[in-house]
Amino acid sequence: MKGHCILSHGFESGPDATKVTALADVAERLGWTHERPDYTDLDSKRKVTPLGDVPARIARLLALVQAAAQRGPVVLAGSSLGAYISGHVSQQVPVAGLFLMAPPVVMQGAPPMPAAPVPTSILHGWHDELIPAQQVVDWATPRSARLLLVNDGHRLSDHVQVSAEAFAALLGAL
Repeated sequence: MKGHCILSHGFESGPDATKVTALADVAERLGWTHERPDYTDLDSKRKVTPLGDVPARIARLLALVQAAAQRGPVVLAGSSLGAYISGHVSQQVPVAGLFLMAPPVVMQGAPPMPAAPVPTSILHGWHDELIPAQQVVDWATPRSARLLLVNDGHRLSDHVQVSAEAFAALLGAL
C-alpha cells in the first residue's frame, strides 16, 4: 500500500458520484487504498446553513483522516464543498497531497478556503457558474498549485476522465 485517499463528494451529491468513483478507480489501480465518506445526512440539514452542516462535515472528515494517518500517507480529494472541507482538514492533520475539483475558495459568510502547503492539484471549469475561475487562479497562485482550467461548468461533467488523469498524475508524483 502506498497510502490512503479520502474522496469527498460535493454538496447534495453522494459517495457514488461519477467523479469520486473515477478517482477511487485511479487510487486502486495505483496501489492506494481509498474511502468515500457519505455526507448526505449533513447536506440535508439546510436549517444550519444553506450548505448543510459544514462544521459537521469537517469534523467527520477530520476523524477519518486522523485514523488513516496512523497507518501511512493520506491524500485528500474533493469536489466543490468536498474540496473546501479537504482544505480545512489538511491544516489540522498532516496530509501528503490535495486534489481539488471546483473548489469554492471563497464562500459567502466563510473565510477563504485554507489549505496546508502540500502538493496540490486543482481542476476547475472556465465557465463554473458558482465559483469564478479567476478566484481559483488567484487562490492557487501563491501556493504554486498545479491548476488545470477546462471548458466546463461547476459539475465538470464533461471532464471526468481528465479529473482521473490529473489525480493519477498527483498520486504518481507523491
